[in-house]
Amino acid sequence: MLEEAIFFDTMREGLWVAVITSLPILGVALAAGLIVGLFQALTAIQEMTLTFVPKLAAIVAVFWVSMGFMSETLVSFFQRSIVPVIAGG
Repeated sequence: MLEEAIFFDTMREGLWVAVITSLPILGVALAAGLIVGLFQALTAIQEMTLTFVPKLAAIVAVFWVSMGFMSETLVSFFQRSIVPVIAGG
């Protein structure tokens, strides 16, 4: 049976890994949203596709660049924390 301390420690570490892996994409989405919003406020252009397309392009580019980091982080978390708990060690 899995002890509570091990369970909660694994859950805490899993949430931290989720934060670390999602931070690059969320940060770029925030920055792109701010830049496009500022551009729209300065030029008075209120086109909906102007907000969507640059954010989507920035998110896809950052995801493509940071995919190796995200995969490596998740694999190391699973090998270090999840697999030993499943195997009973």
